[in-house]
Amino acid sequence: MNICFLTDNWENIDYENDSTTHIIHESVKRGHKTAVFSNNDLAIRQSIALAHMKVFIHPEKIHASPIIFAKKAKLREELLPLNGFDVIFLRANPPINEITLNFLDTVKDNTFIVNDVDGLRRANNKIYPASFHHFASHLIPETHVSKNKEYLYQLIDQSENKKMILKPLNGYGGKCVIIIEQSAKRNIRSLLDFYINDGKNKHHIILQEYIEGAEKGDTRVIMLNGEAIGWVKRVPGKDDIRSNNSAGGSSVKHSLTQAEKEICKQIGPKLVSDGIYLAGLDIINNKIVEINVVSPGGMHIINKFNRVKLQQNILDFVENVVSEKQNSIKKKLEHRKLVQDANIKSK
Repeated sequence: MNICFLTDNWENIDYENDSTTHIIHESVKRGHKTAVFSNNDLAIRQSIALAHMKVFIHPEKIHASPIIFAKKAKLREELLPLNGFDVIFLRANPPINEITLNFLDTVKDNTFIVNDVDGLRRANNKIYPASFHHFASHLIPETHVSKNKEYLYQLIDQSENKKMILKPLNGYGGKCVIIIEQSAKRNIRSLLDFYINDGKNKHHIILQEYIEGAEKGDTRVIMLNGEAIGWVKRVPGKDDIRSNNSAGGSSVKHSLTQAEKEICKQIGPKLVSDGIYLAGLDIINNKIVEINVVSPGGMHIINKFNRVKLQQNILDFVENVVSEKQNSIKKKLEHRKLVQDANIKSK
């Protein structure tokens, strides 16, 4: 198979902590032609979407460690058509560039994209959990989204909660997530102004109920094709509310509670129906605070704690999808030939 990864610049990837390294390593180990490219590498020539790819040169012996493999990897540059790949993984940090999705629109009917382009349009920001409200409202914290400063201030002022969470709509890795408290109302308007205005544009921000127990951390669950395949507990660092590892949090081994298992069962079918095949759920006190659909991380930590290799599950899944698609095309061609070769005679 031919598999490519839309990532941030390969040279800048944190090989030790980025789960993408492990998926790429598994792809090369299995003998697939594997390449990486970034948003800046996309191009169109004669109406065909291409990218200036960095293609992995298969070594005679592939190191067992994904990290050492990545550090020693040799790549060659090639201008290749996106349509020539069986699978495209989107593994760049959010938010997704809309122009990038437009490029992928041109190949989505023939190439398996993880995650689905239309699904990403629905799910690539923190509003997505609101789409669960009609069937799983009890799993979603009370959430408000706006760029109207006075409206948000009124919500805070009228709230019965002493604490609320404030965060940007398109943030990731715990960046700019803060607690605001009723006791500090004098600073709230200034904070809202800072979050909403960047000097040129106004940005939507999220105001969310503070879930009791958040100070103890959250559970990150990796979902693949609607099922939970791995999980870990993430604990905030000292004097911080954020449990993201990139924000100074730490991870501990965890066993899913029965309630967390039920959450995954309820949410899984919705993810698949939206084309979200690979996602990371963040759960606090049996509520989903975020759904990460663009480059969900933490797989390498789960692998370490549980002595598993989630990248194998992921490659098994995409290989099966591509195989089924190819078999379907083969049968279609066979049936077309039967029809064409039929001896049809008029009476």
